[in-house]
Amino acid sequence: MSNETWRVRVTKDHLVFSAAHFITFNGTICERLHGHNWRVAVELTGPLDENSYVFDFIALRDTLQAIVLELDHRVLLPTEHPAIRVTASDREVEATFEERRWIFPREDCVLLPVANTTAELVARWIGQRLQPTVEQQAGGTDISLMQIEVEENFGQWAICQIPLK
Repeated sequence: MSNETWRVRVTKDHLVFSAAHFITFNGTICERLHGHNWRVAVELTGPLDENSYVFDFIALRDTLQAIVLELDHRVLLPTEHPAIRVTASDREVEATFEERRWIFPREDCVLLPVANTTAELVARWIGQRLQPTVEQQAGGTDISLMQIEVEENFGQWAICQIPLK
């Protein structure tokens, strides 16, 4: 048995999205609404398949691109935050934190099932969205680890590793 480890990594200039968010920290501090040009990369670890590759680069790129497009030019709002209340109707989304209140057009928002819209939790959400496709398209190979990286600002990456199978 070989001790070799195989990985494929996809990051492209078009795997970016522009999105606004705000986070809370230290319990009662809430940032101002602001935006980033977020960059995304994904890496899969697993054995080589019958074609001598870990995973099809194109399939990985295209699936990740579809997820990134869902986030592009949107406001990212957390639906599981203990102090941020997010209420959505067909036309608008209201978010409140203590005395602060924001109203956005519904089509401009992505409601994420996370506790805070940190780069770390956005990376995990992207990975959770990517995971079913990776597992389905991996065929008989055993992809053991998926690493999702989200760069919120130049040189500031959050990395989430999700063990598979």
